Amino acid sequence: MQIGIRLHDINAGLAPELQTMEARAERAKMEGFSCVHLAFSKVIKGVAFDGCALNEGLAMHAKRVFAQNGLDVAVLGCYLNLAHPDQNKLKEIQNRYYGHLRVAALMGAGVVGTETGAPNPEYKMDANTHTDEALDIFIRGLVPVVECAEHWGVSVAIEPVWKHIVYNADRAVQVLNAVKSPNLRIILDPVNLLYAGNADDRERVIGDAIDKLGEHAAVIHLKDFVRDGDELRAVAAGTGEMDYTGILRFMKEQKPYIQATLENTNNDNAVAAREFLERLYQEL
Repeated sequence: MQIGIRLHDINAGLAPELQTMEARAERAKMEGFSCVHLAFSKVIKGVAFDGCALNEGLAMHAKRVFAQNGLDVAVLGCYLNLAHPDQNKLKEIQNRYYGHLRVAALMGAGVVGTETGAPNPEYKMDANTHTDEALDIFIRGLVPVVECAEHWGVSVAIEPVWKHIVYNADRAVQVLNAVKSPNLRIILDPVNLLYAGNADDRERVIGDAIDKLGEHAAVIHLKDFVRDGDELRAVAAGTGEMDYTGILRFMKEQKPYIQATLENTNNDNAVAAREFLERLYQEL
């Protein structure tokens, strides 16, 4: 297991000069992480990362920054709505994915990662989000992106999330079967499969996802959760209700050296979260 972190969680809230991509990468190395989840728009301010901005020089500079700090880019994030109902807007979104895929190929990123959207411009869960029609819309939006990934020899990884169109393991299997491409992979985030209605049954939910999606999992996201009224609130690993035994055993026994990036950490608890997970992993 190689543990990484979302780069934009490093140095968040500190002085502007500490929030650059370069300064965050230096601290990620110092704190003992081996890889990062990179979202350009969250670590390089003032730029709209469209097809124009996503250029070869950016790719080479980023590649150099992370190599100098001994870090891999496990995920290059492009978390935009591929089920957007406005076709002109959808084309703009797809173009951003094409640019991210080009840059990912040049800088050697593991995958371009994305969630699976909602069938509305607001990218919010509504009464139609879990429908078969929404799933078909998402798949149609995804297919050209996967074809571009095949062209560049890189992978797109979708992340199932309860509040989005691909909300469980079965929905993700439907997408994999519909697209039928080795360049379509999965980011497996156990907590994102949970909501108040199934949180008490989380071992079964997570085990089912491992059984059905494990073969296709390229990256793991690791975080925790606490209950906040009728909602689950994501927090740093080791500070909530999660039992990591199942997911860590899967990683140890079936996914040698898989990259796992922490989410929902802050400057005060990121190292503790990493050490907590590494300790559990070693004890298995």
